[in-house]
Amino acid sequence: MKKEIAVIGLGRFGGSIVMELSEMDVDVLVIDTDEARVNEYQDYYSEGVIGDSTDEAMLKSLGIKNYDNVIVAIGDNIQSSILTTLILKDLGVKKVTTKAQNSYHGRVLEKIGADTVVHPERDMGRRIAHRLVSSSVVEYLEVSNHHSIIEFTSSAKFENKRINDLNMRKKFGISIIAIKRDNDLIVSPDPNISILSGDILILIGSDEQLNHFENYMDKL
Repeated sequence: MKKEIAVIGLGRFGGSIVMELSEMDVDVLVIDTDEARVNEYQDYYSEGVIGDSTDEAMLKSLGIKNYDNVIVAIGDNIQSSILTTLILKDLGVKKVTTKAQNSYHGRVLEKIGADTVVHPERDMGRRIAHRLVSSSVVEYLEVSNHHSIIEFTSSAKFENKRINDLNMRKKFGISIIAIKRDNDLIVSPDPNISILSGDILILIGSDEQLNHFENYMDKL
């Protein structure tokens, strides 16, 4: 059975989500007050509605509570974002994912019941910063306010060294949770496995610990 997801707000963030969901063969409902935006993405959704997401009666008429996830991607109007999220939870939507414009907005969304709060601009800024500072970091993912996952490309310095030899947990307080090697993903790798130059190490730790590790590696 296909998943059904609703996206409210068709700015850059919401529009990109709609296109990705379309590629994943998901039934998508889109809602936006701007007719031009709804028309712009008409090739990517199953149903498009021009309307105000703070209109509770309109949301009810769409059967919004039956959707697997509702993504509130409203751009500039914080009040509308908060009110829409509150209405969706009151209507019994199982999972509401809301875009936050700043940390204060995010805290409010969490308090009123948003299941997931995303900070796309902040997270993208952090990704870019990590890539600029360390040429070996290929991806960065925040998993909490103080902990993250990074993908780090191993170099000749790691060649044929075992995970145990690196002793990353003791030296830096971080852990290798997986290794990408060619087209394979080695999850929870054996501590005795030898690392090859070019392996992508997937590391988890606190932001402070990961920053310390990146700085240390760049100085070697």
